[in-house]
Amino acid sequence: MQKIQTIVWDWNGTLLDDVELCRHTINRLLVKRGLKRLDLEQYRRVFQFPIIEYYRKAGFDLEAEPFEVLAHEYMAYYQPRSIQCALQEGTQQVLRLFQHTGLRQVLLSASRLDLLKEQLAHYPIEDRFDQVLGISDVYAHSKAALAKRFVAQSGQPADTILFVGDSVHDHEVASAAGCRCVLVAAGHEHKEKLLRCGCETVDRVSELPALLGIVPEVG
Repeated sequence: MQKIQTIVWDWNGTLLDDVELCRHTINRLLVKRGLKRLDLEQYRRVFQFPIIEYYRKAGFDLEAEPFEVLAHEYMAYYQPRSIQCALQEGTQQVLRLFQHTGLRQVLLSASRLDLLKEQLAHYPIEDRFDQVLGISDVYAHSKAALAKRFVAQSGQPADTILFVGDSVHDHEVASAAGCRCVLVAAGHEHKEKLLRCGCETVDRVSELPALLGIVPEVG
């Protein structure tokens, strides 16, 4: 890869290691309704965007109980606990390295913007991002429009912008915006699903510098 000027990072699962909290939260909702829990393998295979489809695959009857009710119950449990999650291994080092090499970094998430900023405030990485972008509700339908608007307003050629995420949707978003994409298989979706996207896929965030030909300075 060459000529990348901007990295657009996904948050949940890519930089924030909240997979187990999310699985625990969805299992609380499932058990409360007499439904089966998801193990980690099942969780990563059914997880997808839009989130409403993930809820259907997880087993919820959305005819009997509206998705909006489930989504608000989910967020009420998840949000206050999310600040206890760790960052993915290597996140701080990679963000610092990319900033020092002159790359612009943007955080773009399908999370509601105020909740995203509330989470981010608890981690020592806020100053690594030139912009933080989120959506206006908690339903996580899509961030494609947000991404297209960012690329259009960036003043940069789309092929100099790299999206980094952990989901098939991140690849869809990058493609819709005309940008490149790298997927990280440590997050919410199963690696087999990510590989089918046909873009570069790594196991950890820490592998990204080498992929981009960026070598940390020694000493």
